Amino acid sequence: MDDQDTAAALWPVIDELLTRLEANRTNTGTQGALLRVLKLSEEVGEVAEAVIGATGDNPRKGFSHTWEDVQRELCDVAITALVALRSLTPQAQEVFEQHLKGVRERPLSPPA
Repeated sequence: MDDQDTAAALWPVIDELLTRLEANRTNTGTQGALLRVLKLSEEVGEVAEAVIGATGDNPRKGFSHTWEDVQRELCDVAITALVALRSLTPQAQEVFEQHLKGVRERPLSPPA
């Protein structure tokens, strides 16, 4: 599967996830959108927990996670961000692709 196939398959899945979430939503409007964005903080916290568990840096828990757990949690962050973006605009794909293009074109080092 090439990049275009992956992108083409991604957005219908994001739309499906959003539809499923909307069907079970108790908060709507601005409050619902804000809560969807705040969900990102929860997911990022799960990444942090997995990294700490993968490195064994919590003396009470030791090595409680694997690097595969970290990978899965990072995927959850990406999915949650895309669903949040889609909940804010029906043009999420276009917004994301335009932003990605801009990020790709940024220089990696400060100007001399």
